[in-house]
Amino acid sequence: MDEFLRQGAPTGNTFGLVEVFVALGLSFVLCLMLAYFYRQSHRGLSYSVSLVHAMVLLGVTVSVIMLIIGSNIARAFTLVGALSIIRFRNPVKDSRDVAFIFMAMAIGMAVGTGFYTTAVVYTFFACGAAYGMARFGIGSSTRKEQLLKVHVPASLDYGKAFNELFYRSLREYSLLSVETLRDGTLVELMYSVEFKPGTSDSAFVDELRKVSGGGQVALLTGRENIDV
Repeated sequence: MDEFLRQGAPTGNTFGLVEVFVALGLSFVLCLMLAYFYRQSHRGLSYSVSLVHAMVLLGVTVSVIMLIIGSNIARAFTLVGALSIIRFRNPVKDSRDVAFIFMAMAIGMAVGTGFYTTAVVYTFFACGAAYGMARFGIGSSTRKEQLLKVHVPASLDYGKAFNELFYRSLREYSLLSVETLRDGTLVELMYSVEFKPGTSDSAFVDELRKVSGGGQVALLTGRENIDV
């Protein structure tokens, strides 16, 4: 039976079909668990299902690669050369996503090299740490900053026109960007604002719309989760 399970394996390999299926199954389950906690702890608008699928498949693939390499140095250099022709041009917007990709790779490496206990313990620890940091807001700012986008006519002196309203309603504000629209007849302003306690968002937006000459006013909540 053991000879049947090991048939087809190249000379010098120390694994058979049982080891392959164990590595594939364990890495798949652990990376699936990692992907679940990624989904549960994700905040913001950049969630991607394709990234979750890639995370699981990456962990499984890395475990197989580690099985193939084993302790063969020549085979390791061959795989490095083969994989070096691959170019990844898909940008990752969230640094946290990069961390989860490396976590999936670590799980795959641990499983592929036979450190099953290490892989299981690390998965539980990493998932718990990621969920705990997201659940309790570790590292998040206590300041409630928002993004304010205003469209004004190019002829309006927005610096003076908004001063009184901003001073009365905002604790802090800063101009982030100025962009011209419609062949220079319209200006789009992007502010980072923090309201004073007791200030009504809707009343502020209505008054700002009047001051800006009836232009579009948008207030975006959760600056840290929004890509500008």
